[in-house]
Formats: sequence, structure tokens, C-alpha cells
Amino acid sequence: MLVIADNVQANHGAIQKAVQRGDPGPVQSLARRTEAAGARMLDISVGPPGRDGAQKMAFLVEAIQSVTDLPVLIDAADADVMAAGLEANRKTAVHNGFSLEPRKLEAILPLAVRHDTDIIGYLIDERSQPPASLEDRLRIAVELEHAAQSAGLRDESLMIDPFIAPLIWEDGHRRNATLLEVVRRLPEALDRPVKTVVGLSNLTSGRAASDRDRKRTVELAFLPMLAAAGVTMVMLNVFHAEAVRLARACESLLSQKVFAWETL
Repeated sequence: MLVIADNVQANHGAIQKAVQRGDPGPVQSLARRTEAAGARMLDISVGPPGRDGAQKMAFLVEAIQSVTDLPVLIDAADADVMAAGLEANRKTAVHNGFSLEPRKLEAILPLAVRHDTDIIGYLIDERSQPPASLEDRLRIAVELEHAAQSAGLRDESLMIDPFIAPLIWEDGHRRNATLLEVVRRLPEALDRPVKTVVGLSNLTSGRAASDRDRKRTVELAFLPMLAAAGVTMVMLNVFHAEAVRLARACESLLSQKVFAWETL
């Protein structure tokens, strides 16, 4: 599994202060440290859209791409913020992302076609609700692909996020068991190889910081399950070194290439 760092968030800590000051130094330092920690892609989030969301996104993209060639995921629910990030982009970028919600189909999906980039489609319905059943998730995947094709997007440019449910949900663990089967079935449902991406932190969202050890335990337990099901990319905190090592080990063990201990 390719590791995506979810550490670049404009509304958190030192990065928030750096963005407010217009100081790229802390952002560049974080980008370098995430790459050194094992990230192979960086997710960039500015949080809930605000009046200066587009400006924040452009600033972050420019600062990060000045010090690393890693691809970036431009993570925004607002089309203007997404567009600002894509305009600032000078290297490789991915939209994160769209769903069957009408406003996202109308405003965000066309940006992927205009900028010729990959885009992540969430298995979320038109009411912004994640369905629980295998059948409904696969149906949504097919509808996402049809929408992408109608917009003029190449099939291989559509990635799928099957949506990890928080374990605090009453049926969260059952939904995540279904997620594994969804990932296995996607190539058959779409009749092609499918890139998939998941946000691992969703699994333990809603738990207190004092539960850190237990949160990490379940995240580490779920990672090999995701890898075995065929998940392509996992978004996580790359400063959790054990998770990064485990993701690399899964990638090496499931690779078609000759195994090499150096990859770990």
C-alpha cells in the first residue's frame, strides 16, 4: 500500500500559525519530515471552507511543491478551494474528491477533466450518506464511474474511497467488514483494475486522545486486512512509524516483485 501523509492540515498547530503569517518555512519543514518518514504522497487540507480557504490552499500547495516532488492530494469539499489548489499546482496532483451529491458532480468533477488529474470518488450517496450494504456501495461505484465518463474523465483517472466507518458507530465494525468485500469486488463491478484509497484515522475518530494506545492497536490490526483485500493507498499519520513500517511490509509481501528486506 502506498502511504499518504494526512499531516498537512491548515487549521492545526504550527501550520495554522504559519498560514496566518504567510510564512512557508514551517510548511516546508513539515513536508520534508513527512517525506523522510515514508510518505509517498501528501494530503493537503484547509478544513471547513471559509473566506480565505482558496488562498490557504494555494499557499500550501506552492510551499510544499517548492521542497518536494511528492504528489499532492488537494483535499477540499469546496470547488473554489479545489480550483485554487489546482491552479497553484505545478507537479502531480489528485482531487480529493467527489461523490454523487449534485453540487459535487456539477462543480468539482469537471475540475478533474479541465486539469487532467486523477480524482477520488467516495462511496457516498446523493444525500451525503454512506450506505451500509455491499450492493448499494457497488451500485454507487458504478454510478460514480458513469458520471465520470459522462464528464469526459478517463476511466483510469477515477480512484475509489470505499469509506472506513468510525468504530464508535453502532454498526461501524460490520460496515468495515463489508468494506473489505467491496474492495475485492470493485474490479469485477467496474470491469477494470481499480485504485482504492482509505483514510485510516476514520476508524478511530471520536475517541479521546487518552485512548491513543488502543486506537493505534485497532489501526494496526486493520491495516493488513485492508492490504489483503487489495486497497492501493492508505492515508495516515506518517509519524506513527509502526503503521508506516507495517504498510510497507504489506506492500512488499503482496507485491509481484521479488521480496527484498531493504524495502522495509
